[in-house]
Amino acid sequence: MKKKELYRHLVDAASRIGIRVAEQNLRVTGVNAKSGLCQVKGEYVYIMDKKLPDSEKAGLLAQCLQNQSLDDIYIIPAVREFIDNTGGRP
Repeated sequence: MKKKELYRHLVDAASRIGIRVAEQNLRVTGVNAKSGLCQVKGEYVYIMDKKLPDSEKAGLLAQCLQNQSLDDIYIIPAVREFIDNTGGRP
């Protein structure tokens, strides 16, 4: 599976458990900001640096999803294996 497709599946899984993924250009903020999960007005949002390569985006999001309960949603086996076995490393 290509990294871009893997990343899309991870974004979909995050969405189904209530985490919105928002891609932002973090380099223009002027602050040393990194991608990560936050809560904004009661909504969980994973702010992703859109300038990162797809492989790194997939790894970061997989790392976030490892800490979430995914038992109630279907995730295709290759994506679940990536989340479980890679440790979220890009």
